[in-house]
Amino acid sequence: MESHADDIDFAMAAEEEKKLRHDVMAHVHTFAHCCPTAAPIIHLGATSCYVGDNTDLIMLRDGFDILLPKLARVIDRLASFAEKYAHLPTLGFTHYQPAQLTTVGKRACLWLQDLTMDMRNLQRARDDIRFRGVKGTTGTQASFLQLFQGEHDKVEDLDRMVTEMAGFKKAYLVTGQTYSRKVDIDSLTVLASLGASIHKICTDIRLLANLKEIEEPFEKEQIGSSAMPYKRNPMRAERCCSLARHLMALVSDPLQTCAVQWLERTLDDSANR
Repeated sequence: MESHADDIDFAMAAEEEKKLRHDVMAHVHTFAHCCPTAAPIIHLGATSCYVGDNTDLIMLRDGFDILLPKLARVIDRLASFAEKYAHLPTLGFTHYQPAQLTTVGKRACLWLQDLTMDMRNLQRARDDIRFRGVKGTTGTQASFLQLFQGEHDKVEDLDRMVTEMAGFKKAYLVTGQTYSRKVDIDSLTVLASLGASIHKICTDIRLLANLKEIEEPFEKEQIGSSAMPYKRNPMRAERCCSLARHLMALVSDPLQTCAVQWLERTLDDSANR
């Protein structure tokens, strides 16, 4: 099995899924084709969520690990911008009407504060993620307990070893067939909150671009509009707002998924996730 771990025949898996109508078992059968002597034990004691949910938790953790340093870099660069223009006066706006003076750097600090709060929330959500681990079909570990002939300590050792191999320090103490979908809510909520910050920042930039106070970089041969090439549209900020709006809209989905997770598990949470 170890020697064939990377020999994944995706075409065969796709054909198997057409026949079996089961994604995980399609890959189990495909893997069994590579190592037939191991076929009887490849999925022994496990369930689809043992594969899928544990993988999702790894992906969530690794996704946060990609995002956090990128956000830190944005904060660092924005902090330099705020410091550079800390004393440059500019007109403040409330209700988008002229108000008292502020400075360009002070306004940037409004954005910075929101992003540092997002950084804190993202780090907390990342650190709170645990592994589902070896919990069996309904979270009781019964199938693994049977394999180990009732020796509960061995099941606990297996759970700990698999959790550590996946790079986690802790596993959830209690699961059904799945890990609690509250984890997805926690993850999407902080991402949606980041989206709100990005949308606010980029909306401010779009408004200030109209006033010619701040502009995006404009390349030498860039065309602002197919009909009006002289325009300097804040397209980067507009794209950020568009993507941020989509990100904010995603949070309602895990709320619904968690709410309708009947008893130990229902299947209707799979497709939309």
